[in-house]
Amino acid sequence: MIVYGSRISYYTGKLEAYLRYKNIAYTLLPTPYGEAEMLKEKVGAVQMPIVDDDGTWMSDTTPIITYLETQHQDNPVLPQDPVVGFISHLIEDYGDEWLWRSAMYYRWWYDYDRQHAANVLTDEVTGHIKLPRWLRQRMIVRRQVNHYVKRDGVTETTRHNIEQNYHNALAAMTTMLESRPFLLGNAPSMADFGMMGPMFRHYGQDSTPAEIMRNSAPAVYEWVARMWHAKDQVQPEFVSKIPRDAGPLLKEICETHLVQLAANAEAFAEDEERFDMTVQDCNYRDIAVSQYRVWCLEELRRRFDLLSDDQQNSIKALLPHNEAEILWNAKPLAQSGFNSDNHLPFGKAMNVFKGGLP
Repeated sequence: MIVYGSRISYYTGKLEAYLRYKNIAYTLLPTPYGEAEMLKEKVGAVQMPIVDDDGTWMSDTTPIITYLETQHQDNPVLPQDPVVGFISHLIEDYGDEWLWRSAMYYRWWYDYDRQHAANVLTDEVTGHIKLPRWLRQRMIVRRQVNHYVKRDGVTETTRHNIEQNYHNALAAMTTMLESRPFLLGNAPSMADFGMMGPMFRHYGQDSTPAEIMRNSAPAVYEWVARMWHAKDQVQPEFVSKIPRDAGPLLKEICETHLVQLAANAEAFAEDEERFDMTVQDCNYRDIAVSQYRVWCLEELRRRFDLLSDDQQNSIKALLPHNEAEILWNAKPLAQSGFNSDNHLPFGKAMNVFKGGLP
């Protein structure tokens, strides 16, 4: 298996942690941006990571992991209990789609972090561009700052809330890790791999957030290393019910991620390109609408609809926050039109942010 990605990539690190845990051999290579047309033909979009498994091409880490679970059934990462499984997917989606903003903010807002990331990406993905290295590096920085910081609602007004979101996530994870080595049991679940995306290659490696993690949440710092070195010597056992110590993280997810999913879906339904939202009394303005995130909300609602009445009531009891109603509100959503044939992780994918680097 060849994994095309980057050694500082958010989702590449998530997938690599999973492959290592499952003992699936792979080789990591830089994403060949010089062969963009070939990659688009194979998987529909140029993004990280892209997997070539002996001629079978895959993209989008969540569907990749879900598929690989059917092929490699030892050490499962999908909890069998329906309620625990739903919460695991919800935490994963939060790690994938909400913490992205603060992870990109720390990487591209602070000078030392920005210069390190630009150096790595310049060498990994721009070699095909026939320009001086200093100019390619400047192009990387300008593109990332404009695309993933300014365009994603990061301003002097919102950045304090963005930083607080990171601290909140660290505190909530620390609470959960006091009782268990992993978030939902004695082995990694989908929730852990979702949180590994931001916590490993961004927060855990970029200078500014890594120092924060080491000093304020050493248990999370230790968890990152544990995830990277997770072994199969134990029989995986997940919690039989969601413990009370998950409450702070679930509250944070409702107040942040579900607010964003709802506002984004509403704007998409109105055929808008930008939207505003208020998160924890912080006003975000002019954020790019994401078709992919409409699909993410569809997926969460689909999973909720598959539960029995008793299981749905258990979820509602775990999420007693107004923002969570978007998961079970009977009001129909505008359809994303994505993956209606359930082709993922094969075939055509979609860039979450219409192109870009980690």
